[in-house]
Amino acid sequence: MNLLELRGLTKHFGGVRAVEDVSFRVRDGDIISIIGPNGAGKTTLFNCLTGLTRPTKGKIFFEGNDMSGLPANRIAEAGIARTFQNIRLFSRMTVLENVMVAQHSRVRYGLLRAVLRGRVFRDMQRAVRERAMEYLELTGLGQFAADLSEGLPYGSRRRLEIARALASEPKVVLLDEPTAGMNPSETSGIMTLIREIRQLGRTIILIEHDMKLVMGISDRIVVLDHGVKIAEGGPEEVRNDPAVIEAYLGSEAVHC
Repeated sequence: MNLLELRGLTKHFGGVRAVEDVSFRVRDGDIISIIGPNGAGKTTLFNCLTGLTRPTKGKIFFEGNDMSGLPANRIAEAGIARTFQNIRLFSRMTVLENVMVAQHSRVRYGLLRAVLRGRVFRDMQRAVRERAMEYLELTGLGQFAADLSEGLPYGSRRRLEIARALASEPKVVLLDEPTAGMNPSETSGIMTLIREIRQLGRTIILIEHDMKLVMGISDRIVVLDHGVKIAEGGPEEVRNDPAVIEAYLGSEAVHC
């Protein structure tokens, strides 16, 4: 079943065509990688999908509903969450609090209950804390729950962003370069984590430059170049596509 569909998605910034007439479908449970050279429009595409940027034209359908141009909070509430290429954590909050903040987007207890802090409020807070801890354990960060996020090693901060995205209970998780700046061992760990997230029933779309990860984990790959989709298919199909090799993969194609 198609969970997400882009139809002719286009975003112009003045005379710059960041994304031009991009269409593809994402099935429930897929792992889709978006690849392409720097400046190909990958992050702009993510920004359009998550409501941070309004498309110039085109449509975005999620579970059959037109989400085109909706604000970020409405898209998040519908079930699409993301991480960012540049890590965006609450540095003076603990690791656990960072995840609890995202979990609160799914909690409804009203202002009066929050002020009075009665039994219902306390029960909800306990549930939020327990669920947040589950995501920290999943991402290997349980032992850091009480630490300030600013003190985490770089790779752990990347994992915390993923935990926080998962805490909003999304159906689709968008990961923007989740292994950027990581060593091979850390990258392997993220690959394993992505597979575990899929086993939880999540659909995953990622932007990634590590071709070994992309080729090893993706069901399908979408290739952008100067905002235009130049290829789409399975790893083998994309790896051997002459247009992709010329625009992006080059000699990497034979080593992935």
